[in-house]
Amino acid sequence: MRATATDYDLILLDVMLPGHAGFEVCRRLRDSDVWSPTLMLTALDDVEDRVHGLDSGADDYLSKPFSFDELLARMRALIRRGAVPRPALLKVGDLRLDPAGRRVWRGDRELSLTAREFAMLEMFMRHPGEVLSRFELLEHVWDDSYENRSNVIEVYVGYLREKLDRDTIETVRGAGYRLRT
Repeated sequence: MRATATDYDLILLDVMLPGHAGFEVCRRLRDSDVWSPTLMLTALDDVEDRVHGLDSGADDYLSKPFSFDELLARMRALIRRGAVPRPALLKVGDLRLDPAGRRVWRGDRELSLTAREFAMLEMFMRHPGEVLSRFELLEHVWDDSYENRSNVIEVYVGYLREKLDRDTIETVRGAGYRLRT
C-alpha cells in the first residue's frame, strides 16, 4: 500500500474499491500506524455503513451524491485537524531512530547511515517483526521509476547488516525481510 510508504495530508478512500473493501483498507492503514486523516466516500449511506466506516478508522464519511463544495469543506476541516502525532523516536530493542533529526543510535553509539539506508531502516522500525517484501521496500525507499529487477534491496540490507549487526535483519525466504524485535 502506497499510503504506508508516505505521509499524506489527507486520504480520500472509496468504500467500493476493486479487490478490497475500503473498510478493510482503512483498518489495515490504522493497523500499520498510518494516521493521516481519512475521508471515506461511498454510495452506501445506511447508518450501519457509516458506523462501520467510522469504526474501521475513518475520520469522516461522506455519502454519494454529495456537493463538491461540501467535499472540499470536509477536506479542509480534516487537514486543519491534521494527523495524530507519531512518536518522536522509534525504538526497537537497543536501536533508536529520530526521523526528524535523521539520526540513529545502537545503544549509546550513533551510527552514520546514507539517506537510503536511513529510509530503509526507518521502514523496518515502523514495522518491527513484520515481513516487508522487496516491493514494499522499493516503494518506500526509491521512486516509482526505479528498475525493480536489480538486487539493490539485497545490497542495502547487506549494508545495514554491516552497520547494525548480522542478526538484526532476518531474511524470510520467498517473502522478504524482517527486523527482529
